[in-house]
Amino acid sequence: MELNLQTATVPLPAEVRAFLDEADLRIERFQIDRHVPGFVPSDFTRTYGVLRAITDGGLAAGNLFCEWGSGFGVVACLAAMQDFDAHGIEIDEGLVEAARQLAADFDVPVEFVHGSFIPAGTDVILDANNGFCWLVTEERGTPDEMDLGPDDFNVIFAYPWPDEEHVIEELFDRHASSGAILVTYRGEEQLRVQRKVGRTSRRRARR
Repeated sequence: MELNLQTATVPLPAEVRAFLDEADLRIERFQIDRHVPGFVPSDFTRTYGVLRAITDGGLAAGNLFCEWGSGFGVVACLAAMQDFDAHGIEIDEGLVEAARQLAADFDVPVEFVHGSFIPAGTDVILDANNGFCWLVTEERGTPDEMDLGPDDFNVIFAYPWPDEEHVIEELFDRHASSGAILVTYRGEEQLRVQRKVGRTSRRRARR
């Protein structure tokens, strides 16, 4: 179900602006020093506004947040700054370390783990004909160090490439809990917010 949020343009809090300014500098340096295929930052200011609207409107069923493909971890940190219990999953180990350092330097409580957000045993169909597809689909699954699965999170954020949008939505529909919210950045300043309705079709075994 599509959610049409009213995201008024408001000045960012000083601490958020300082955080984003530093994040932008570090991302720029990182991209100069090392090229990571598929890593493109989203619009952090607009994403903050969407998360703020979700928080202010009391739209989330709980405070568990996960960033799928967390990159530098900026969105997960922005969620933590709004009192979400925030987590990020990233396949590139260098980005995980950079995200952990950024969060630590600003004393933002976020858990970042190295791995794939695609649950083990999940079959996904990717269309890589145009060369944009970067999702890792081999059997990795959610890292054991994160004792949470997709059905535990109340809000999930992802920035899919155009040919990955249907995969992200399919994974969300299959594995997220009923009432969970999916926020996706679509590029060109566009964010889509959806809520899952109906039952969770497949739940992981609890440890």
